[in-house]
Amino acid sequence: MAASDMSAGGVRRGTILGVAKAPGRLYFTDEDEACRLLAEDPFALLVGFALDQQITVQQAFAGPLRLKQRLGTLDPGAIAATDPARLEALFREKPAIHRFPGAMATRVQDLAAAVASDYDGRAERIWTEATGTADLGRRIGALPGFGEMKVKALGSVLARRFGVAAAEALLPDHRMLGDVDSPQALIDYQAAKRAHKASLRAAKAAAS
Repeated sequence: MAASDMSAGGVRRGTILGVAKAPGRLYFTDEDEACRLLAEDPFALLVGFALDQQITVQQAFAGPLRLKQRLGTLDPGAIAATDPARLEALFREKPAIHRFPGAMATRVQDLAAAVASDYDGRAERIWTEATGTADLGRRIGALPGFGEMKVKALGSVLARRFGVAAAEALLPDHRMLGDVDSPQALIDYQAAKRAHKASLRAAKAAAS
């Protein structure tokens, strides 16, 4: 492969997400069209993670498709330029995109503005142009609404589902969303996540 075919992050250019390995679907929700959108549109993937708070994984990652259907686009620049009141109304439209539509409409608009200004609207540049693990973690962590846990969660998807080598070192030693490669795997992941949280609570209680 020619050097010109490689990004600064060491992944091949020219595929949908700028990586050599790209799944046809990400099985993070129950709707096939939404699963395909997550795999095909880098910004849709970011929106799903932004929404993944205080609702189920399935609800969060169905959100990008609902927003696209209601607004007509998931272009970061277009979302950033949308009147905030209109965007909030779209989030509130039944079924609501999130249980906290006002706050999450603002979060997604802030995310869109960041991607539009920092990456020219190309969300995949966050990982394809990262110079290594530390830079990738910094880039993800700088996104509105992305704390340490979401850095690791998105890193797991980039590493396991898209083959982004720089993301591997971001992963913890327990199951993450990136391990989900089928509808059954999502069920297994959610069960493991509940068990992990229960063990953390038990350990905290024992220590107090």
